[in-house]
Amino acid sequence: MKSVFICNDKNNYKKVYSDNTIEFLKVNAGFIDEVYDKEYVMAHIGEFFDVEFIFSTWGMPTFTEIEIKQVFPNLKCVFYAAGTVQFFARPFINCGVRVFSAWSANAIPVAEYTVAQIILAGKRFFSACKKMSEGETKEAYIIRENYIGNYDSNVGIVGAGMIGAKVCEMLKNYKLNVKVFDPFLSDEKAKQLGVQKVELDELFSTCNVVSNHLANNEQTQGIFVYKHFMSMPKYATFINTGRGAQVVENDLARALNERNDLAAVLDVTAYEPLQTGHPFFSLNNCFITPHIAGSGGRETFRMAEYIAEEFIRYISGDTLTCEVNNKMLETMA
Repeated sequence: MKSVFICNDKNNYKKVYSDNTIEFLKVNAGFIDEVYDKEYVMAHIGEFFDVEFIFSTWGMPTFTEIEIKQVFPNLKCVFYAAGTVQFFARPFINCGVRVFSAWSANAIPVAEYTVAQIILAGKRFFSACKKMSEGETKEAYIIRENYIGNYDSNVGIVGAGMIGAKVCEMLKNYKLNVKVFDPFLSDEKAKQLGVQKVELDELFSTCNVVSNHLANNEQTQGIFVYKHFMSMPKYATFINTGRGAQVVENDLARALNERNDLAAVLDVTAYEPLQTGHPFFSLNNCFITPHIAGSGGRETFRMAEYIAEEFIRYISGDTLTCEVNNKMLETMA
C-alpha cells in the first residue's frame, strides 16, 4: 500500500493536515511526508505507478482520464481534505477511482457563520453598525426602531444540501419560520428539517433574510436577478456564502442602489477579489467579507481528521460517510 500527497499549493499541506494527522497517516496509510505538484508528477510518471491512495486539499490539480490511467494505473481512492470536488472529481470517478471529500466537515463552519449572519441580519446589525460607527446616530436609531427581529419572522434558505440542511437544523433553536427553495428537497426531508418548501419567487418576496446555499452548476449560474432583490420585504437582507456566479451582480447592485433599506452580506463574489471600481464598493448597504465562511484557522484540521477517519473506514470495510459520486455532483455545491 502506498499513499502520496499531491497538491499544487504545497503550503496548504501544513495548513490542513495537523502534525498528529500526518503521523497517523504515515503509520496507517504508508504516507510519504512529501508534497508533489502536477508538474513533478507528469515529469516523473514512473514514480507513481504503485500509488493506491492520493491525499490532498485546496490546490488539488486536475487530471484528465488519459493522464490518470497513464500515471496512476493502480490508484484506488482520492481523499480530499476540503469541500467541493466539482473541479477535479469526474475524471477520477470515470476511471473507477473512488473520491472522498471532507465536505461534511467544511459544512460545519459555513453553517455556523451563516446562522450568525442570519441572526444579526434579523436585527439589521450591518446597516445599524455602519451608521452608528460613522456618527449618523439619527439614521442608526431609525433602523433600530424598524428592524424585524428574530421572533416569528421568515427566513429563506436557497438550497438544502449539506450546508443548507445544517443551517436549517441550527435554526431550530430559534423561533423562526424557515422557508426553503430546493427542487431536490423531498417532502419527507422538509418535514424532518421543520421547513416549508416554496418556489424561489415566493421565498424572496416573503422572507426578511434570504441565504444562498445552492450547488454551483450551469442551471444555477445567474439565477438571482433584479426582480428577486426588488421583491424582498422592507429592511430585508440577502446573504451569500454559496457561489458568487449565482448572482447577477449588476442586478444586485442596482437593487441595493435603488432600495437603501435592503442589505447584502456577501462572502463570495463572481470574481475574487473584486476588481477596483466594482459597483459593490460604492454601496453603503453592501457588506463584503473575504471568503471566510468556510474552514479557516484551526478549523481546517477538522477536514483532514474527517478524511483520515474515512480512510480507516475504507481499509476496514466499514460503512463510508464521505464518498462522492457523479450523481451527487449534479446537486452538490
